[in-house]
Amino acid sequence: MGSTLLRNAWVLTVDSGNAVYPAGWVAFADGRITGVGPMETCPAATDFDEVKELSGHVVMPGLVNAHTHSAMVLFRGRSEGQSLLTMEGWYNSIREPELSLVASDIGPAVALSCAEMVLTGTTTFCDQYFFAEEIAEAVKQAGLRAVIAYGIVQLGDKARGEEELALATNFLRQQRSADGRVIPWFGPHAPYVDNTEDLLLAEVAVANEYGVGLHLHMACGPEDNEETERRYGTTAAVALEKLGFFNGRIHAAHCLDLSPEDIAVFARAPHASISHNATAGLRSGREGICPVVDLKVAGVTVALGTDNVAANNGYDMINEMRVAGLVASHREGRAQPISSAELVRMATIEGAKALGLENEIGSLEIGKSADIIAIDISGAGYSETPDIETLLVYSGSGRDVRHVFVAGEQLVADRQLLRRPFSEIRAEYSNTYKDFWARVEAARKVA
Repeated sequence: MGSTLLRNAWVLTVDSGNAVYPAGWVAFADGRITGVGPMETCPAATDFDEVKELSGHVVMPGLVNAHTHSAMVLFRGRSEGQSLLTMEGWYNSIREPELSLVASDIGPAVALSCAEMVLTGTTTFCDQYFFAEEIAEAVKQAGLRAVIAYGIVQLGDKARGEEELALATNFLRQQRSADGRVIPWFGPHAPYVDNTEDLLLAEVAVANEYGVGLHLHMACGPEDNEETERRYGTTAAVALEKLGFFNGRIHAAHCLDLSPEDIAVFARAPHASISHNATAGLRSGREGICPVVDLKVAGVTVALGTDNVAANNGYDMINEMRVAGLVASHREGRAQPISSAELVRMATIEGAKALGLENEIGSLEIGKSADIIAIDISGAGYSETPDIETLLVYSGSGRDVRHVFVAGEQLVADRQLLRRPFSEIRAEYSNTYKDFWARVEAARKVA
């Protein structure tokens, strides 16, 4: 793979000391970071196979999208006026047309999502959906890193739940031998709402056996707790803790309606984290806002995610940082309760921690995988600043990402995909989109 030197850039290491170099360098070879520091310590260009002069750029770790459903790009713009964080809105806008999905729809949809993500600086994402095998194959072809949680929706059908658990377990076995960029998990869609208690316990037992995590939706609204309040007089989080569900690695999306007791459950758990999906939460119309400040005070890992692009409509994680910062100010009633530097950490190293990958990605440190992005900040909307994180979060855009590397492989150069042209990806997706929605309309006429 050779050696590469990126130099003369603003460098955000996002290391434990949050070191920032206004003029710095990063070097990597054979997929691993070999050095990082200020320009006065920069090695000679002749020591490297490739050198990129990046004055006017920010170089930083690749962004981590901690919650999405990449195949659901097929539903972009199809849920306007519906709240996807309610059972009714989700079922009417998403679940009913999903019944017309076939395996061949998934690859082109995920390819487009991967292209949109990597072109805006995301190098790792956490996915939860059906057709996990097809998602994994598309991710491998795109070259990104992904935790892929096999989506399990039971909806009261015991036999279906058992079948899905068996298929998900087989997916774990198959993907454990992959090249490391695809990491298999379990994806119970939502506890109690559409996964029964028995199924949840079976899922966590198998997940613990294989040493993988569970990625699920929690505390999206009042109905999430209706069953457990009726049966146990507690919230779902408290009930799940009593059952032993939180003994494994749990990564929960949304968490808009967490009580103080729920926050304590997450804080006590050995490996529990939350994906705060601020834009999707706001668009849902739900009154609740994820209590990020309280969670962080309690020591809970909080990452950032976009959710699906029917709920969010875009994969730009820089925009997601901005919205998360704004909504935190609104919720807490004070300016910037979460600093820009912390928002950057939530989109990088905290996302890595949530996925159990903090020793591999999330910061620019020697020995870690060279998952690195370079953002052009020389254009309109940017100017001189003493605080590069604030400039990035509140003035930046993922569309200014210029170069992207994953495990040292350059996937984006000068804003162009290198593995496969975007025009080809888009054309294939457009044909798939038309075919899928024609099938949906045909099914609706029959019904």
